[in-house]
Amino acid sequence: MPSGLIALLDDVAGIAKLTATSLDDVAAAAGKAGSKAAGVVIDDTAVTPRYVMGLTPDRELPIIWKIARGSLRNKLLFLLPAALLLSAFAPWLLPPLLMAGGAFLCFEAAEKLLEAVQGGHDPAEDALATHSSAELEQQKVSGAIRTDFILSGEIMAIALGTVATEPLWEQAVILTVVAILITAGVYGVVGLIVKMDDIGLHLAEKSSATARTVGRGLVHAMPVLMKILSVVGTAAMLWVGGGLIVHGLHEFHWDLIPGAIHSVAESAAHALPAAGSVIEWVVNAIGSGIIGLIIGGIIVAILHLFKKH
Repeated sequence: MPSGLIALLDDVAGIAKLTATSLDDVAAAAGKAGSKAAGVVIDDTAVTPRYVMGLTPDRELPIIWKIARGSLRNKLLFLLPAALLLSAFAPWLLPPLLMAGGAFLCFEAAEKLLEAVQGGHDPAEDALATHSSAELEQQKVSGAIRTDFILSGEIMAIALGTVATEPLWEQAVILTVVAILITAGVYGVVGLIVKMDDIGLHLAEKSSATARTVGRGLVHAMPVLMKILSVVGTAAMLWVGGGLIVHGLHEFHWDLIPGAIHSVAESAAHALPAAGSVIEWVVNAIGSGIIGLIIGGIIVAILHLFKKH
């Protein structure tokens, strides 16, 4: 009996150790998958604050909460099962789907750049003039959730590509963790961004000179922060979208472009060995961004040509 009990305890300890190791692996893989999707996350964070512009401050956080719930529903109820089915029955579809998603991101970024160059009116102003506040709120929430579906699809596909060799149950756990953490992170940051001016105004009314200075600084910083987010988001879309296309070309053994970018990155890293890994990453990102800009520009040009006809 004692020896049997000891054997049982050994088995339990082994199972516990295996479970702990599995959880560590899941956490590490989730972190890696999340970091690979960072570019799309940045753009998601940059895009969402626009959907609460033109609405009263008391409705900003409730709207963000509605969008966050819709985003989580997109990821867990639709995109997660689709990703697992894809992994189980048609894993060969993942590279072309990622390339297609990358091309869409490149198109979105190129379209933003074109709009920035051409200028133009803000569609939110037209909406304010033609809709009631309730209709406008519903319109903005629906539009944000639709946009989020596309960006969430990219996040889940990138995450799936990172963990495609793991067992199916681990893929499910990792994708669930990524979905929850990224949604919480993105919309937590978005909530902070859209309330920053209110926080600034509150501080500006305090008796403390320091608080008033910080408050005024926050209020003045908001327009600059929004512009920076927009620029960073667009750059991230080009980098991530172009990177997905370059990686897909490599997967299909069309190595002319991936090989050229890799060669330039390695040469730059050897030229500056003290910061070799950083230089290599930067050159790869720039190369992917250039490819993304070319692909996105071509798609925008073709679509605009068809619109004219």
